[in-house]
Amino acid sequence: MQCVLRKITNSISRTQFCTKVVGFRSYCSNKVVVDIGQPTPDSHPQLLKDGEITPGITSYEYIERRKRLLDLLPEKSLAIIAAAPVKMMTDVVPYTFRQDADYLYITGCQQPGGVAVLGHDIGLCMFMPEVKPYDVTWQGQIAGVEAALDTFKADKAYSMRKLHEILPDMLRGSSKLFHNIQTATSTYTELEAFQKLVSRNNVRDLSIYTHQLRWIKSPAELKLMKESASVACQALLLTMLHSKTYPFEGMLAAKVEYECRMRGAQRMGFNPVVGGGPNASVIHYSRNDQKIKHGDLVLMDVGCELHGYASDLTRTWPPCGSFSSAQEELYELLLETNKRCVELCKPGASIREIHNYSVDMLQKGFKEIGLLKDGGSSSYHKLNPTSIGHYLGMDIHDCSMVSCDVPLKPGVVITIEPGVYVPSSYNCPERYRGIGIRIEDEVLITETGYEVLTASIPKEIKQIESLLNNFCNGMGVDNQNNLRATFS
Repeated sequence: MQCVLRKITNSISRTQFCTKVVGFRSYCSNKVVVDIGQPTPDSHPQLLKDGEITPGITSYEYIERRKRLLDLLPEKSLAIIAAAPVKMMTDVVPYTFRQDADYLYITGCQQPGGVAVLGHDIGLCMFMPEVKPYDVTWQGQIAGVEAALDTFKADKAYSMRKLHEILPDMLRGSSKLFHNIQTATSTYTELEAFQKLVSRNNVRDLSIYTHQLRWIKSPAELKLMKESASVACQALLLTMLHSKTYPFEGMLAAKVEYECRMRGAQRMGFNPVVGGGPNASVIHYSRNDQKIKHGDLVLMDVGCELHGYASDLTRTWPPCGSFSSAQEELYELLLETNKRCVELCKPGASIREIHNYSVDMLQKGFKEIGLLKDGGSSSYHKLNPTSIGHYLGMDIHDCSMVSCDVPLKPGVVITIEPGVYVPSSYNCPERYRGIGIRIEDEVLITETGYEVLTASIPKEIKQIESLLNNFCNGMGVDNQNNLRATFS
């Protein structure tokens, strides 16, 4: 390769070389790439195409989101969305920053310190933090006023220090104000004009509108969600293979995060739940510090974030390679419930309806096997206090302002996750005590029904046992090809 390049450079000028050898444009282009504190098509051509503000989402789509939000806002109203704050782990060490979903959805800005204002007369106005040499030295470049206009396509942009001069006039001209309560900052809430609107009861939570917009995903968003689900499925599948040799909760948590990040995920959607044995009966168990005993099940609830979109899935399996009779009995009931509930996913159905169906099915099944002695809701809720599912999108529990009673529409993504969590002290046959099982899939509502986004990872008992007993050792190229053929 070096010889080939040497011959090329000898025959053409440097400028011609940079023009013709496209594969090396990011290294030798004469164009100066401006760092704005987050990836752009110029700085990260491997992530973004021309015209995209964030990977997979174009400036056109961001502008359309703003228009649709304005269409929902009452006349003479204003919307304010502040960026997420930086949270500190110690006095000088911050936690990894994660942008607020509403701010990201409207602006495309992945950085802290900004305040976005949206109004019928002003369009999108962004107040941006000032670039200070000291901060650049320690933390790197950040997006400023120019980036707000050029990259994020704001209609107006000002330095944050001008907010106190400009925003009060905007507020005084508004009859109603909607703002993101989760990220509200004293930068604007202490303004006299803001307080006057509060005193007149004219301040509301903006999420009633933003969640409505985010609830139905665009084709570009669905593409990212499918990619996020694929990453999580591949990572969890490899972790299942890892579990027979390394039956430790902490190691499995580390393995799944490693595999997600190696496939492009920016972070996990939440701390992985890796519950071995009785720890699986703790719904959001997060210690992940125990060895998994031979013969016990392990429940892994995982999800990652890929370019702002989350995945969420759960599988439960015996690392030893075979289910006991009691484990199999409970697992088959949960699996059948999972399948039936997935089949109910279609336009017009609601999460509440699907949940009620799952409760009836599980109550009947628990009674038949002797796990539930009476049909009362309090007894059932000791075994499963959770909902059958939730909305999924930019957040794990997405669009919380949208009721679970609302009929589902094409483009909505939900989870289906029946579970049973039997405490070790529960009054039931001993063989069931301490067993926790959850089977969770991501389901996209389509025009004609549904599409399971996590279908690539096995959940049938025969598939799981075959996976653990035939593919765990010597994962060479042949076995990897066989694995794909078996579970594709």
